[in-house]
Amino acid sequence: IIGGVLVWQLASIETYGSFLMFSLIYSVVYSPTLPLTNSLAFHHLDDIDKDFGRVRVWGTVGWIAVGIAIGQWLMYMHADNPTAGMADAFRLSGLLGVAMGVYCLTLPNTPPAETETQNATGRALGEIQRQPLITLFLLAVPVSCIHQFYFVHTAGFLGGLQEQASGFIDMVNKVVGVGGGGLMTIGQMSEIVVLTMMPLFASALSRKQLLGLGLIAYAARMALFANYEVVGIGGVMIGVAMHGFAFGCFIFVAFMVVDENTSSDVRASAQSLFNLVIIGIGTIVGSKIATSAATWSTHDGELSFYQLFSYPMWASIACLAILLVFYPNSKKLS
Repeated sequence: IIGGVLVWQLASIETYGSFLMFSLIYSVVYSPTLPLTNSLAFHHLDDIDKDFGRVRVWGTVGWIAVGIAIGQWLMYMHADNPTAGMADAFRLSGLLGVAMGVYCLTLPNTPPAETETQNATGRALGEIQRQPLITLFLLAVPVSCIHQFYFVHTAGFLGGLQEQASGFIDMVNKVVGVGGGGLMTIGQMSEIVVLTMMPLFASALSRKQLLGLGLIAYAARMALFANYEVVGIGGVMIGVAMHGFAFGCFIFVAFMVVDENTSSDVRASAQSLFNLVIIGIGTIVGSKIATSAATWSTHDGELSFYQLFSYPMWASIACLAILLVFYPNSKKLS
C-alpha cells in the first residue's frame, strides 16, 4: 500500500532529484515483497513442480495485460506525445499497488517457522556455500546482467526495426501498443506457455538440464539479435519469444532450486538472498555493463548491434560451460 502511494507521486513529480528519491524509496519498500511471494507459495503448495508454474504464470498474465492496456492507452489517447502519457502508467501502478495491498490482507496467515532462529540470514549464508547453491548463486549475477541487458536495449533495438518491416510492426502494434516495448510483450506470451508446461518439463528434465536450457535460450536470443540483418524480422521475433525459455527455465527454476536445497527455517531468508543477488546486485551491475557496452559498440556515431548483442551471447555460453562443469547432476538434492 505504501508503495502504491509512492509510485502515484511519480506521475506529478517534475524534478529529476525528487523523481530519483521517490523511485529509490519505492524500490526499498516494494522489492522485499518479491521473494516473499515465492516463500508464501512454496510454503502452501504441496507439489511445487506441479503447482508453482500454474500460480506464477498469473504474474506474467498481469504483466501482459497491463502492458497491452498502457500501450493501447498511449496509442489512442497520447498519439502525439506518448512520453508525456507515461504519467498515466504510474497512476495505474499506484492504484494496482493499493489494491494488491488490500488483497494481501485476505491471504492465509503464515507465521515464521517455529524453529526459525534470530540468525536465519547467517544460517542461509552458510547453506548457500554448498552445492548446488554455490554454483547457482555464482551464476546468478552474470545471468542477471544478461537478463538486464535484454531489458535495457531490446525496446530501442526493436523500435529501430519498424521502418524495415512497417507492415508487420503496425499489425502487432494494433494489439500490443506502440514501439519496441510493445513487441517485447511477445516474450511474456511465450513465458506463459513455458510456465504452464513447467510441470511436464520438471518431470522429464533434471534441474541442471532445465537451467542449461534457459542459458541456451539466452545465448540463442542474443545471437538472433546480433545477426538481425541475416535472420530478418522473423528471426528477431523468435529471439524475443526465447524470453519464455530464458526466464522460465533459469530464473524461475532457480527459485525452486533454492527452496529445495535449504532448511525449512531459513528458506525465506535464502529466497531473499537470491532475490538480492539476481534482482538487486545483478540489475545494478547489469545496467552499468549494458550502457558501457553500448559505448564500446559505437563507432563513428553508429551503434553496431552485432557487437552489442555479442557480449551477452558469449557471456551466456560461458555461464553454460560453468553450469555443465560445476553443477551436480542430481535431479534433486535434499
